[in-house]
Amino acid sequence: MIRALLARAGLVAAAAVTATLATAAPAAAHGADAPDGTDYRTVVTGLTPARDGLEVRAVEAGARLELTNRTGRPVEVIGYSGEPYLRVGPDGVYENTRSPATYLNRTIAGDTALPPEADPAAEPSWRRVADGSSVRWHDQRALYRESAPPAAVRAAPDREHRVRDWTIPLRDGGSEPLEIHGTLDWVPPPDAYTWWAVSIVGLLAVGALGLLPAASVPGGRALAGLGGLLVVGGAAGVAYAVGRELDAGAEGLGGVLLALLTGQLWMLLTGLGAMAAGAYALARRPAADFAVALAGACLALFAGVANAAVFSRAVAPAPWAATWARVLVAVILIVGVGGLAAGALRLHATRTQTSTPGTPKTPRAATPSPA
Repeated sequence: MIRALLARAGLVAAAAVTATLATAAPAAAHGADAPDGTDYRTVVTGLTPARDGLEVRAVEAGARLELTNRTGRPVEVIGYSGEPYLRVGPDGVYENTRSPATYLNRTIAGDTALPPEADPAAEPSWRRVADGSSVRWHDQRALYRESAPPAAVRAAPDREHRVRDWTIPLRDGGSEPLEIHGTLDWVPPPDAYTWWAVSIVGLLAVGALGLLPAASVPGGRALAGLGGLLVVGGAAGVAYAVGRELDAGAEGLGGVLLALLTGQLWMLLTGLGAMAAGAYALARRPAADFAVALAGACLALFAGVANAAVFSRAVAPAPWAATWARVLVAVILIVGVGGLAAGALRLHATRTQTSTPGTPKTPRAATPSPA
């Protein structure tokens, strides 16, 4: 039975990896290149002159800017050579196919090759790309794209540094100039070793619960404890997935749910699955050890390791303080890896007990009766 369960686990893991690889390319094609963490903090400080109904903010840990226009008039974002780049108005969102920024801003690296028709001096050719009143885009003026930090950062890496103040021009109604103002700062990263040390100590402690004999009273309590931890770890995974989508600009319950299903599906399913497995273990159902091990492995892989970059980055892709993001990821790793280890140890002990036959009793030799 144990072998059959392990075989099923392998099939589930293989299917998950295959589906992840199959969906990775379409996601990247739609610009889903938000960083898992960064040391550069992008902040929008204002819009001059201010306009009621016109809002700009940084999203995806500063990787994109989001402009929302509810003024009832079209607003244009100006490209790098002074040409019209984007237009947002009552009739939707348009991009100028003649603007080099249309192609350079497709990725955060800005390395897209320019087609022959990209000419900032040419008459704009507008292509409708979306409904609604909001547009998001990478903008090199608000990003730091060099591989090495600035000289001031290299000289004093333990201090915050202003990299630059940036400005992005707009046109209201096609004629009146506006400007988005913001700042780009370098923030010292945290001590990743401390976070990894805490996580490793925690997961070893959780994994040690698997050393208690499963059939004993302490072993039963350990299973219940693992179940409770899985519920907590799964909830942390769901919370982090929601936080990433809120940071990416999702609004309202419907908007967050749609963003989760299209952008954080595996983390969402992993978190919910861990919570279900935790409830299953709390009820001490059959094969609960297998459920704990499988849920722990998925939680560690799809929600923990996938977001571990926040341990070494100052700015996290979440709407709350980066420290809380690191706490959530640490909890996910501790519960995930620890639950996997504990469940595997319990499965191994059960298999050993069922496969080892009992020692037969040796019959005692008959004692001869006295003559």
